[in-house]
Amino acid sequence: MTEHSKALIDQFGRKHDYLRISLIEKCNLRCTYCMPEHGIPLSPAKELMTAEEIGNFAEIFVGFGVKKIRLTGGEPFLRKDFADIARLLAAFPVEISITTNGMLLDRNIELLQDLGIKHLNFSLDTLKESRFLEMTRRTGFQKTMENFHLAIEEQFQLKINCVLMKGENDDEIIDFIRLTKDLPISVRFIEFMPFDGNKWNKSKLVSEAEILAQVEEAFGKANLISLPDEKNLTARKFKIEGFQGEFGIISSVTNPFCGTCNRIRLTANGRIKNCLFSNRETDLLKVMRAGGNVEELILESIYNKKAVRAGMDNLEKLSDPELHSQNRSMIAIGG
Repeated sequence: MTEHSKALIDQFGRKHDYLRISLIEKCNLRCTYCMPEHGIPLSPAKELMTAEEIGNFAEIFVGFGVKKIRLTGGEPFLRKDFADIARLLAAFPVEISITTNGMLLDRNIELLQDLGIKHLNFSLDTLKESRFLEMTRRTGFQKTMENFHLAIEEQFQLKINCVLMKGENDDEIIDFIRLTKDLPISVRFIEFMPFDGNKWNKSKLVSEAEILAQVEEAFGKANLISLPDEKNLTARKFKIEGFQGEFGIISSVTNPFCGTCNRIRLTANGRIKNCLFSNRETDLLKVMRAGGNVEELILESIYNKKAVRAGMDNLEKLSDPELHSQNRSMIAIGG
């Protein structure tokens, strides 16, 4: 392997150094935008990556220049050997972060602190208990909020992921932003994205313009501050004058950020996805177990990444069920 090929670069020159590893397909919630109403067929346990295999894959990707690894699910804390996996990955010279719904955070907080894992993405789509039950199809709101405040008290670097859906929770935009007044957090509003079984419809989208219109009305246009874009941005970031925290808008559908994408996804059953929207996957785990050349498959997958959303480069294509419904459900991909 040449020096140049040690970096994961696609045909458009984008360098990929951020890996998201899904640890499990199971979740203790049933969020409507993530999991189909009747659930999904789960991969047999023998087809899921073991802790050792996750460590082996991480070593390969770190060798390719990956600098950040995010652990996702399902709900990653449901994985019985989560502690073993976290310890394995914490040994690599990368930033480790976790996406969680927070319900099991208190049981794992000492482990995270011991390993120096301080970055959490906390999925929270409503601040109302009755709506939480509707959106997640589960109870647990009080526990979620307790662990939200625990994460702040323990000084984790906290991002709130809020998936907005018109007519369901877009009336809470201002309530979420008010959280940033006295809390050092980042609230990120995420557009509702199409996946198999989540009944996506473009009429449910809440655009960046609609969000900012609400913000300007509530806080005044002069108090809305636009923050500099990050190198590999997903969220366009803002804050309110005088507030401790900030908020961001992730417009994957109406205003995608594909041109600076540096992300790779590895599913719980060991398949690489070079784009969240792509239905094309390469089974790395099968090849690894057979002693095959995993590195070449990774390079090939990344190189062949499409320019925009797996080739769905306009809203018409994205709205076509024949295209987006061939992808996995979000629960089976990982956040």
